[in-house]
Amino acid sequence: MRGDERAATRGNRKETGMKGTWHWSAALLLAGTQVLAAAPPRTAATMPPPLPPLRDQDRIRQEWLKTRLEQVLPMLMRKHGVEMWLVVCREYNEDPVFFSLVAPSVMAARRRTILVFHDRGEKGVDRLALGGGGSAGLYQVYRDPDVEGRELWGQGQWALLRKLVDERKPRNIAVNVSQTHAFSDGLSQGEWEQLAAALGPWTARVVRAEALPHDYIDIRVPEMLPTYRQLMAISHALIARAFSSEVIKPGVTTTDDVVWWLRQRVNDMGLGEWFPPSVSVQRPGQGAASVIADRSSPVIQRGDHLHTDFGIYAMGLATDTQHVGYVLKEGETDAPEGLKRALASSNRLQDIVMERMKPGRTGNEVLADALAAAKAEGITGTVYSHPIGDHGHGAGPLVGLWDRQQGVPGRGDVPILPSTWFSIELEARTPVPEWGGQEVRSAQEEDAAIDEGGAITWVRERQTQYHLVR
Repeated sequence: MRGDERAATRGNRKETGMKGTWHWSAALLLAGTQVLAAAPPRTAATMPPPLPPLRDQDRIRQEWLKTRLEQVLPMLMRKHGVEMWLVVCREYNEDPVFFSLVAPSVMAARRRTILVFHDRGEKGVDRLALGGGGSAGLYQVYRDPDVEGRELWGQGQWALLRKLVDERKPRNIAVNVSQTHAFSDGLSQGEWEQLAAALGPWTARVVRAEALPHDYIDIRVPEMLPTYRQLMAISHALIARAFSSEVIKPGVTTTDDVVWWLRQRVNDMGLGEWFPPSVSVQRPGQGAASVIADRSSPVIQRGDHLHTDFGIYAMGLATDTQHVGYVLKEGETDAPEGLKRALASSNRLQDIVMERMKPGRTGNEVLADALAAAKAEGITGTVYSHPIGDHGHGAGPLVGLWDRQQGVPGRGDVPILPSTWFSIELEARTPVPEWGGQEVRSAQEEDAAIDEGGAITWVRERQTQYHLVR
């Protein structure tokens, strides 16, 4: 989704299955059936199975975390030349990388948590927690009875950290400070002042971690992909139902009605949102509204072109999807040919972007190359794709912003990494003869996965045909 659209709406590797991932309980299946049975008969889509029970979700996510800490993190520390990495944060002011480093049942940094990662070469990377717990055994809970026997607090916590650094004598100490990447800028000024005082002469060895937390959040482990496919299937099915006669009665239903139907279904299924969905219309004589304008909630009419931007959040993963629909006029059985060409044009722009997304290329390089290729094919469009995963707008290179088609300094200069996911987000603008040559904005967004070999594929099938409201 576009960050500006979210603000406007508020204003108005290879796939590897995980053993035991899909052990659902009969009770949860029954609960899901009862929710669906209460709704009107569906004509658009059959819902996929629900996610597993919460306890199983926690176990699955804990396995993902173990793999990330044991395989991804040591590789990145050595790649970026980091011997010791400190993640320091307090309750309600957690570092952006914190929740990607701790167990799924950890919901806060307690009074203060200091995570210490120390690369000891052949002995591996030690993971120590000064404050908080051990994330179900993934960290050594580091305590010092000579300093304080109770839970770490105040100066005792800083004194223990200094003692640890004195013992380990790292050649460098990386902290999360960055002017470019929010994911690498989690060390607050207040915490830095206390950390610097505690480190004393060791501050001469402090460096900015910058790329380390950024790349750690960016990289996916292959065991995540089956679950992500399931989340995408749910998202697609909900959009198909929303853009159908189950939800929309032309001349009666408003766009806000559809938004709240989506939000209620997400809530009923025990899923989360990372942004409120939007639903908009284009019709002859009325194009797409400005994305930074307050949104109205028009009544949906026959002949309307529909668009939604919709994402869900579950099991620590975010999805992001934009699909289009059409409300059939009396006697119509399909969308007008001009609208179908508009969708085909945005599909072709998706192909152009996907073909150019190769590991090692920067987001700005992909953007410039894709826009040049689109222009050569006569496609008028805009590309604003972004990484996705632990966060909706994730760590990794930006491939344009909707209002920055010349490239994005800093965030667009980051290279694409293998084993990452992207939302391929863009739009093509196409004149539609049936609408008197009016230009129609066909905005599409689908999530794609780049495997460890660099090949990119859709997580689920992309939209190539309109959702039809009869």
